Amino acid sequence: MSLLNTEIKPFKATAYHNGEFIDVSEQDLKGQWSIFFFYPADFTFVCPTELGDLQDNYEAFKKLGVEIYSVSTDTHFTHKAWHDSSETIGKLTYPMLADPTHTISRNFEVLIEDAGIAERGTFVVDPDGKIQIIELNAGNIGRNAEELLRKVKAAQYVRANPNEVCPAKWEEGEETLAPSLDLVGKI
Repeated sequence: MSLLNTEIKPFKATAYHNGEFIDVSEQDLKGQWSIFFFYPADFTFVCPTELGDLQDNYEAFKKLGVEIYSVSTDTHFTHKAWHDSSETIGKLTYPMLADPTHTISRNFEVLIEDAGIAERGTFVVDPDGKIQIIELNAGNIGRNAEELLRKVKAAQYVRANPNEVCPAKWEEGEETLAPSLDLVGKI
């Protein structure tokens, strides 16, 4: 079963965020756009490049009213240690959720059970708590924050304009489509 358009399941987690441990739950997401950015593990190779790329684009996401939550099955203590020891991770200003119980990873169906780590999964959640975008990559393939930003803009556009759709490679400000009988077979 696809998780698209389903409401996220309840969770409670501790995050490392701006030098503090904070509690986060699904209730904190209501009324805002959110990204859950799952990655396999702290102190690895592809993961810091992705998290750094997200940080490089974080202000653009914030301008759209989007909060980013990176998530791994590591503890919040491990997140702090990684933050304190890595130049790239030390720059992160978005919350790093800890999922040592695997609850969040199971809720989003990205847990690799036999390894106890999460797949490289990205989920965009709308202000109603429903998943609007899902992206899964193999563990050795990194993601692109600018492409994710484009997808978020498209999701926000169609939410605000429910009678329109965004075609392939749509960029903000470009033409959209209004589905109708007149378009059938003409694209």
